[in-house]
Amino acid sequence: MNTDQKMRQSTSASAYGGRAGTDAGDGDPPVRAKRFWSARRVPAGIVALAVFAVSGLLLYDVAAVRSGRPAMRWREWLADQLAARPLDDPWIMSGAALLAALGVWMVVLALTPGLRGLLPMRSPGAGAGAETDVEDAEAGVAVRAGIDRASAGLVLRDRAMEVPGVRSARVDVGRRRIRARALAHFRDLDEVRADLDTALHEGIHQLGLARRPALSVRVRRSAKSKG
Repeated sequence: MNTDQKMRQSTSASAYGGRAGTDAGDGDPPVRAKRFWSARRVPAGIVALAVFAVSGLLLYDVAAVRSGRPAMRWREWLADQLAARPLDDPWIMSGAALLAALGVWMVVLALTPGLRGLLPMRSPGAGAGAETDVEDAEAGVAVRAGIDRASAGLVLRDRAMEVPGVRSARVDVGRRRIRARALAHFRDLDEVRADLDTALHEGIHQLGLARRPALSVRVRRSAKSKG
């Protein structure tokens, strides 16, 4: 028995509404959504504590030297090393690369929103081309909502399990694509795949996401189900 006899597979890969991020065919206008920004309290706290500690230590040492006391041994050793080693020394190059990497990391943290696991949802009454976090001029309040990717995956998995013929299902929700994998134990695979595709499209629509991810559906049946 070859591999084709052991497992049949039906695959559907479709972008919701014909293109990822569009809402054609569902009656909702396209919406641009700003991602939620992470507060990043832990990295900011670590950087603040490190800067405070280093600055306080240097200030104490400079004040001690100005008052006639000798400088700390570690600062004398560091000054001697920097004066004696050439710029192409491996330790100098490694230290510079490390400091540059830390600087790039801090810049990336400052310029990127983070919270990749949180998907923005539509704001009430959002129109075509509107931002999801704009203030409602009449109500005077800003309404923003989001859903965790894991939670969205569980919701869509429950929808997939309601399709007749689906034995088990797994739904992985990404920022741009949703991948659904299902195992069928009866019915024709193409019929199961078509019903599953329809159910998941409806589930994605009901999630109210500001940006509709593309949908990829795959249904398979193992040899145990056939025999």
